[in-house]
Amino acid sequence: MYSELKGKTAIVTGGSSGIGKAIVERFHEEGMNVVFTYHSGGEDANKIVDQLDSGDASVVTMKCDVTEEQEVIDLVEQTIDRFGGFDVMVNNAGIQNDVRSHELSVDEFDKVINTNLRGTFIGTREAVKHYLDTDKKGSIINISSVHEIIPWPHYAHYSASKGGVKLLTQSMALEYSRLGIRINNIAPGSINTPINEDFFSTPEEKAGADDFVPMGYVGEPEHISNIAAFMASEQSVYITGQTIVADGGLSLYPSHKNPEYDE
Repeated sequence: MYSELKGKTAIVTGGSSGIGKAIVERFHEEGMNVVFTYHSGGEDANKIVDQLDSGDASVVTMKCDVTEEQEVIDLVEQTIDRFGGFDVMVNNAGIQNDVRSHELSVDEFDKVINTNLRGTFIGTREAVKHYLDTDKKGSIINISSVHEIIPWPHYAHYSASKGGVKLLTQSMALEYSRLGIRINNIAPGSINTPINEDFFSTPEEKAGADDFVPMGYVGEPEHISNIAAFMASEQSVYITGQTIVADGGLSLYPSHKNPEYDE
């Protein structure tokens, strides 16, 4: 627990399931007010609010398409209106799909890039603006992926988006570091979330996924939310422009072949 987080406010995009939900829950546990967004899971988002919105800390949900600049601006403005500002921004909203590169349409490519990279840029930019306006030494946490490091067959568009997030984070962290604004990445590996459910649909597939990770098991969303709480806290005050990789050792592998063409 990080006592300094109590009473502070965070925005979490894509907070209705998976890693985002775990971060919302952990921040609330820390005594933070949390505003989280959803894109299509309104029912799930409202259930989270019903479960958590009690006591001294508030939990609020808003529908937001992070690819739409004005919607992100509205999200930030409504958070400021309600809570007087915010201290932590988590850009978590993201999508992925499995498509062979020669079959990947420009529309599909743009959708992934716009959500994962453009959306992260807009959220980071708007958080920086608020921190500059209020002289606040805030924290921005971007949820990237181990695929900012590891290329992967059928994921050229996804890997490109996450590689872009890494350099976006580093560049903007360098730009605002003297002002005490910290911007960092968390890069999860294989995590047991809805976005990965197609890989774990049977016990055999889950066992295979576990075995593929050097530590022997797929991670849980809480493994990432624990890092997010640390990165939001003053305990990480001297860290900026960094990627914290939480992948059970997956990125230690020297290469990953495409099984489609293996003999």
